[in-house]
Amino acid sequence: MTETETNTYDVVVLGAGPVGENVADRTRAAGLTTAVVENELVGGECSYWACMPSKALLRPVIARADARRVPGLSQSVQGPLDAAAVLAHRDYYTSHWKDDGQVGWLDSIGADLHRGHGRLTGPRTVTVTGPDGGETVLTARHAVAVCTGSRAALPGLPGLDEIRPWTSREATSAKTVPGRLIVVGGGVVATEMATVWQALGSKVTLLVRGKGLLARMEPFAGELVAEALTEAGADVRTGTSVESVTRENGTVVAVTDKGDRVEADEILFATGRAARTDDIGLETIGLEPGSWLDVDDSLRVTGHDWLYAVGDVNQRALLTHQGKYQARIAGAAIAARATGETLLAQPWGAHAATADHAAVPQVVFTDPEAAAVGLSLAEAEQAGHRVKAVDVDLSSVAGAGLYADGYKGRARMVVDVEDEILRGVTLVGPGVGELIHSATIAVAGQVPVSRLWHAVPSYPTISEVWLRLLESYRDS
Repeated sequence: MTETETNTYDVVVLGAGPVGENVADRTRAAGLTTAVVENELVGGECSYWACMPSKALLRPVIARADARRVPGLSQSVQGPLDAAAVLAHRDYYTSHWKDDGQVGWLDSIGADLHRGHGRLTGPRTVTVTGPDGGETVLTARHAVAVCTGSRAALPGLPGLDEIRPWTSREATSAKTVPGRLIVVGGGVVATEMATVWQALGSKVTLLVRGKGLLARMEPFAGELVAEALTEAGADVRTGTSVESVTRENGTVVAVTDKGDRVEADEILFATGRAARTDDIGLETIGLEPGSWLDVDDSLRVTGHDWLYAVGDVNQRALLTHQGKYQARIAGAAIAARATGETLLAQPWGAHAATADHAAVPQVVFTDPEAAAVGLSLAEAEQAGHRVKAVDVDLSSVAGAGLYADGYKGRARMVVDVEDEILRGVTLVGPGVGELIHSATIAVAGQVPVSRLWHAVPSYPTISEVWLRLLESYRDS
């Protein structure tokens, strides 16, 4: 009979991805004993199957695209990418799917790692079933933080499991380049992976159910990305649903609602995410297994004063950097409540994840890049703000012309005309990902337009778009 071990901590963190790591970092910095439970790799989805491998794959693609637009260099980079070298570069940035370094970091902050599958078995209690079948019961004096993230959501097509489709995990960890690839979806994963595999030599067909790509951004973002993918050789089909998928003699066959038959070597479904909460014992505390967890701005789960849900599991903003932001807020809130400090839960306070509502930044690393923060024009209007959108063609900025011949891009600033602050900014074009933090500061800081005139952009950089946007707003 397997013996059960029992341990008590101030805080138990379920999940050791970037979010769980950051919760542990903050609670340990506050002097709280902390256990972290993980059943896969410490570092989580971002480190091994999402942010890091995808950006490692994309960087050579974007660098070549940029170089092809520079006189004196363009002729030298017309050949194909070295796919083996690109995949090896990806493997390096995933640490070859080994987590020794991240385990060492957890150890350095004094957090205890428990390997195995963790399940809630009652209030403030997590039972961990280890690789050997042994059980360890972890009891939390103050808080349990659920940081288990999300997983790819697949559509309910008959026989889908049998054809072995790619999800984001397979798309970022594949060892060879498929000759033909179908990508189903039009969001971030779909557009980034279409960009990667088309550039590495796949013939990509993108099947998009909606009217365009990147539906959560301003419409022009998806339009510019679709145009570039088409120019690169991808077949982009919008307003198209997949009705059935089979694999015949190794070949994937997708049939669309229009009756088209599309064949490929692999098919990637990038059709959304689901909460990874289906087998963590939510039913033992009166919550629905598999559900997203509703939280307040301190990331505490509604109706449970000891339970926190941080990162993707609360569905507020499914982005690694936003989850890490939430983790810093949650860790500070847990520590404040544990030590009896005053909770600063007002908007923009130390214990309130206000940016989740007002200033979420995101970069889509396609060619061109698409970056946005805050609200789109439509979102701002739906929220009841009186706003005005100001658009600027990025090619009108001197720095853009120097960056690349034939530079194509666009910027939009959404201004609240009552408060004279920015509600949102969207930038599309080569290199704009590095501009988004200035926009994030303006939106999160609620910097008045009158003060932005004193933030002088350096000449000649693409950031001069800020001056063009302000001029256009003044003259409108």
